[in-house]
Amino acid sequence: MHYKETAYGFEFGSAKVSRLISDEKGWVVIGLETPKHTNGKEIQIYVTKTGKVRVSDSRGEWAPPKFDSDDA
Repeated sequence: MHYKETAYGFEFGSAKVSRLISDEKGWVVIGLETPKHTNGKEIQIYVTKTGKVRVSDSRGEWAPPKFDSDDA
């Protein structure tokens, strides 16, 4: 399986993971590219310093899953 470290992340198989933006406040935006998600269609994962996660792509932010009361 292909593996390569890059300046801001790594490539593993068909996935390319990289740090896009971060700051001193503790948040980071991570990009995920695959052969089907390239050229501005990559998935972006925003993580706050407290651990909150937001996921988006070229169409906008993804909605969190709705859980049934049985899942909790």
